[in-house]
Amino acid sequence: MRPFKTLTLIILAAGTLAASAQARVPINEEPTIINTLLQGFIGDAIDDNCPTIEARKLRALGELNKLRDYALKQGYSADEIRALVRSKEEKAKGKALAAQWLKERGAEPGNPEAYCRIGEEEIAKNSLIGYLLRSTR
Repeated sequence: MRPFKTLTLIILAAGTLAASAQARVPINEEPTIINTLLQGFIGDAIDDNCPTIEARKLRALGELNKLRDYALKQGYSADEIRALVRSKEEKAKGKALAAQWLKERGAEPGNPEAYCRIGEEEIAKNSLIGYLLRSTR
């Protein structure tokens, strides 16, 4: 009976793994991944529009590596991750969400002071956005 019991456990474990893999949301809908990427897009927009704030590129690269590791642990493949990061459509969506987030806080193109204010606030809060930025004031 032991071999049957062992086989049953293996089959149940395999079924559980398959079910959890199928329950996974598409990578472009996974909240942690999308929220982290959004914060990067916000940081990029601040860097692009505020003359006294710069992006910390090595920190950004480190955060992308952490995010990749997180995605792999969630069961996403390297190809899925690569496709998300390279997708022009997903970049456009991310940039649009970042612009909306910034607009809600008073920043619009042509108003560098607003971008600088938001950037300085995020740096002071030590949020992920602020962690990815450096003030040159």
